[in-house]
Amino acid sequence: MMERVEHTPRTSGGGVRNGEHAGLLADLRDAMTYRAALYLLLALPLGGVVAALLTAGVVGGLLTLPLLFGAGLLLGTLWLVGGLADVQRVLAGLLGASFPRPALPRAYAGLLPWLGATLADPATYRALLFHVVQLPLALVCWVVVGVLLAAALLGLGAPLWARGPGAFPLVVGDANLVPGPWAVAGLMLLGAGALIVSGGVLNVLGRMWTRLTLALLSLDSGDEAARREVVALRRAAGRVALGDDLGLTLSDLVTQARAASTARGLALLRPSGEILAQGGEGGPFTLPPALPAPGEADVRVTPNGRVQATLPVTLPPSADRTEGGALLALYPSGTRPGADELAFLLSIADHAGTAMHAAQLIEQAGARAGEQERARLARELHDSVAQALYGITLGAKTARATLDRDPGKARASLDYTIRLAEGGVSEMKALLFSLRPDALEEGGLVAALAQHVHALEARHGLTVHAGLGAEPHLTPEAQAAAYRVAQEALHNVVKHARATQVWLSVAQAGGVVTVSVRDDGRGFDPQATGRGTLGQRSMRERAVGAGGTLDVQSAPGEGTLVTLRLPVAAAQVHAGQVQPEIDPAGENL
Repeated sequence: MMERVEHTPRTSGGGVRNGEHAGLLADLRDAMTYRAALYLLLALPLGGVVAALLTAGVVGGLLTLPLLFGAGLLLGTLWLVGGLADVQRVLAGLLGASFPRPALPRAYAGLLPWLGATLADPATYRALLFHVVQLPLALVCWVVVGVLLAAALLGLGAPLWARGPGAFPLVVGDANLVPGPWAVAGLMLLGAGALIVSGGVLNVLGRMWTRLTLALLSLDSGDEAARREVVALRRAAGRVALGDDLGLTLSDLVTQARAASTARGLALLRPSGEILAQGGEGGPFTLPPALPAPGEADVRVTPNGRVQATLPVTLPPSADRTEGGALLALYPSGTRPGADELAFLLSIADHAGTAMHAAQLIEQAGARAGEQERARLARELHDSVAQALYGITLGAKTARATLDRDPGKARASLDYTIRLAEGGVSEMKALLFSLRPDALEEGGLVAALAQHVHALEARHGLTVHAGLGAEPHLTPEAQAAAYRVAQEALHNVVKHARATQVWLSVAQAGGVVTVSVRDDGRGFDPQATGRGTLGQRSMRERAVGAGGTLDVQSAPGEGTLVTLRLPVAAAQVHAGQVQPEIDPAGENL
């Protein structure tokens, strides 16, 4: 992964933005300056307290080590290193620093395992180093800032000195110095300059302390960060594979990226700048003038001093458009993401591109499926209902023509017309039933097969003996498999068997649901077909997928018997809602 680092002009220190001077008072107007001042104000006393506690614990423990409680003091001091580091992390929040914690807290079985793990943890020594350098470094910062603020106070207070020289006497030898007008103006100018410089120095010191706290107080080891990123990428991949609502998928990707990274805020944007999903702190999120190339990251300092990483969201060349926008990540002033984190965020951006492409494909597939369904519906209407209506029209005309001269023939024509009308109604019901995606779930297997049987009798003139009985207790998956297998078996009867009668039965006994289709057709030799036809293989796959079995028995001239056996739904078995198995003679087994 390539990284491109750029810096946009800041509005501090008299910088230039968009060709215009931002002003000398930019740092004094920056809220981060005062947060840094508050941090420095608290860092020195806190550093003193920390140094005193740790020094007293170590010295006291070493001096009393021959006694019983000397080791306890040393262990308590070791615990204080971590406990005081937590206090330092809270204080570092003033600088905008955040410290992601491990997903699961560590658990220890006793004192010795805790001691071994603490001494082996690099974070312990980093925290100890921070405690050691905090007091002298904070003292230096206090001196520098104190000198600048004192100079600013003296310079800006020059008019008070001029108006009351007795209150602020300055004696050189025997002379009492009193500032004149030009001296007062110069001192005030010097004081204003010292105040402006103080703002810039506080801003710089704030960034320095931010980097120091992130470097030495971070709880993350490389392994923990990598583990979080792997978990986030696994969840992101699962969410993308689910392929449901695009908005929810993108929001979940941003949430996973926020949880596994050190970014304070993330957002997915379209190429136009419209925000698709956002997490963490708000923006402003602004796309750079040009998006980085695929596989690259653009890292720059924004006008408000924060660091923004821009990672491109790209789609495959086969997509309608290859640019999906960008993933933007914001970091506090003075911090920047490492190469590993940028690579992780780039992977999240790639997942977002995959989700967008999948949404495009689903939309296209839905459009094509709608066209295919309309074509299928047209064929069904032409082959069934349209022909039935034509037959009804023809029968009605024949009945009208023969009504006066041959009433018997007219009655036969009307009976034929009524049968066609009933068949057309059954065909239409079956067609409407198949068009509803939830029809099988709402009506059940028995109702679905009954509708199919009526359509089969009306369209092909078969005599179907249906023994459907009560609705069996099947899972939705097994119910769908039973319906499709029975449908395919009946279709094979019409297409290949040349049968006149068909027997269809559905029965539940002994924790097993049996669906059988038998015909009196010409049959076939199962050995000659090897693994079976495509339809037979499809039925077997459906049966196995639902946890059942399929048996096909046939012989030339003896018809065919297709038997599907499926297990009863687990909840019904546990509840005892199964019937005893019954043999063909009607006796209990």
